Amino acid sequence: MAYVDTEITSQPDCWRQAAALAVERAAALPQPGERVAVVGCGTSWFIAMACAALREQAGQGETDAFQASEFPTGRRYDRVMAITRSGTTTEVVDLLTALPTGTTSIAIVGDGDSPAAHLATEAVAMPFADERSVVQTRFATSALALLRAHLGENVGALAADAEVAVRTPLPIDPARIEQVTFLGRGWTVGLAYEAALKCREAATFWSEAYPAMDYRHGPISVAGPGRLVWAFGEIPPGLAEDIMATGAAFVHSRTHGWHAMIGGWAAGRTPLDPMADLILAQRFAVSLATSRGLDPDAPRHLTRSVVLT
Repeated sequence: MAYVDTEITSQPDCWRQAAALAVERAAALPQPGERVAVVGCGTSWFIAMACAALREQAGQGETDAFQASEFPTGRRYDRVMAITRSGTTTEVVDLLTALPTGTTSIAIVGDGDSPAAHLATEAVAMPFADERSVVQTRFATSALALLRAHLGENVGALAADAEVAVRTPLPIDPARIEQVTFLGRGWTVGLAYEAALKCREAATFWSEAYPAMDYRHGPISVAGPGRLVWAFGEIPPGLAEDIMATGAAFVHSRTHGWHAMIGGWAAGRTPLDPMADLILAQRFAVSLATSRGLDPDAPRHLTRSVVLT
């Protein structure tokens, strides 16, 4: 079994530990009313997007998300939260070093003894969610579980959904698909971007991601038989029908039932939270890799952390 398989399966327990950590380290995490920036690179950037949208949605204060190298250093924030599994990523380390004096910073890290952990004002370490695999799965979702718990969400219920997601059959056979597009709205846009990245990283597979409202503004032109559209969370009225009309398969975890629609056929499943649905997308990416004869623990041209000289 690949490392990434074991790490994907461990996510329900990791989320529970993240929820407990959120209570323990509540004072280090963003406080109501603060103006906050959340930063990261790659997967961590997409999780930062979800975190920012959820915090604003909860009425906790203005929250922006940035790729660490593109952070606007001229803006003032009460707190900058960096998500970085290794704590060694060059762009994150450089940003923490360059933050204006007086800016409180938090590093959400897998390794509490990493450079980012030492540079930040506060470090919240999650060694239980750290990973051996290059392809990031459980650390990303555990960081999001940490914030969702801090915002008062019931992460125990999310972990129960995750237990379903690690066991349930995949909604569609990856061998039947030649291309996949992921869609999201609000906080799930970041999940869509992350799911597409998993398919590219693990399986060198043609995958795209868009906000669901923007999908009909051009990207739907690639939909068709043998291709898949996978949506997280709420979607605009009529979008499912428009996708089905192209002949593409459609997978959606929604409030009224998780289902796959292929050629007009729908298979119902228990509704899942979009974060648990991301676990299914992670498993889909790994299955894609193995079906293509690839090792998901050894993706092409990638290392576990990008450290620039």
